[in-house]
Amino acid sequence: MHWIAIFLIGLLIGLLARALTPGHGPHGIILTALLGIAGAIVGTWAGQLLGWYAPGRPAGFIASVIGAMLLLLLHRLFARRA
Repeated sequence: MHWIAIFLIGLLIGLLARALTPGHGPHGIILTALLGIAGAIVGTWAGQLLGWYAPGRPAGFIASVIGAMLLLLLHRLFARRA
């Protein structure tokens, strides 16, 4: 049940990040959920690096969406050059 919750929250974060970031990105439910999960990882890492989150604490919802948006922007930057 825990993995299903992670997938659904990742999907929600990925959908929101795709809606807030202009342009095209990876499509599909699985890629969108993976984008949201990766965004949460990036948000956690950046938040701990900046001192917003203590070690071992996950990022909040907004930081996760910002992390996913950052990943989308990086994807678009490098996908355009390839």
